[in-house]
Amino acid sequence: MTYKELCSSIKTRQSFLCLGLDPDYTKLPLSVKSGKNPLFVFCKEIADEVADSCVAFKINTAFFEAEGSKGFSQLEELCHYLHSHYPTHLLIADAKRADIGNTSSMYAKAFFDTLECDAITLHPYMGRDSIEPFLQHHGKWSILLSLTSNSGAADFEQLITSDGIPLYLEVMQKAKTWGSAENMMFVIGATKSAYVAEIRKQFPDHFFLVPGTGTQGGDMGAVIAAGSNTAGGLLINVSRDILYASSGSDFTAAAASKAKYYLLQMRSFFMFDEIKNTP
Repeated sequence: MTYKELCSSIKTRQSFLCLGLDPDYTKLPLSVKSGKNPLFVFCKEIADEVADSCVAFKINTAFFEAEGSKGFSQLEELCHYLHSHYPTHLLIADAKRADIGNTSSMYAKAFFDTLECDAITLHPYMGRDSIEPFLQHHGKWSILLSLTSNSGAADFEQLITSDGIPLYLEVMQKAKTWGSAENMMFVIGATKSAYVAEIRKQFPDHFFLVPGTGTQGGDMGAVIAAGSNTAGGLLINVSRDILYASSGSDFTAAAASKAKYYLLQMRSFFMFDEIKNTP
């Protein structure tokens, strides 16, 4: 998916919402848990109900990998289903990969070619050669962990370097020379909204993937005010608050209702009709 296509999708749907698919088997409704391929069925049914409200799906691969080969087969089935049924939605593999060049090439092949994802989350710690193999895939996105929403972000990401700037910002400044706003995004946690305005000044065109507005309590209005740009510039992820809106047989309807709640919030904070589709 290109930058222009992503902007068009956001403008058309009037939404920044990214549906996080983190299917914890222990939390699935009994009616799903007792059936065949429960992780796939749970995610598919919620995705089908929420698709009109969101512009992206973010699949957390750990919840599938934890179930071994049966989990991975359901991950593969889900990726192919979402890719074929919702081709104008950005499909993100939240896999947090990156390694030496030849290994990254295999990761890129696995997620971009085999699983047909549009984007993948990556950790930039190993540097340029660990990220470049992903950037070589045209129309695909590398989403770099930058300032994350967890409390442990203070351990390393927010350390002040000898140049007097936080480490996460130095990493972002270096990383943006490897790609462009048309193939690289950054993860900026909603719980760090006080930092977003300054980050946006230094990265006016890049998209930010923003987790943490749901269960983690990030301020959506503050994030949109500080982090949006003329192209939209945001993908705001909500996972648990939508997925587990109900544990009963009405779980899909409850998920759709919760997604629309977030959608209406977004529309109250941002004028989607004014989006331009170029960086």
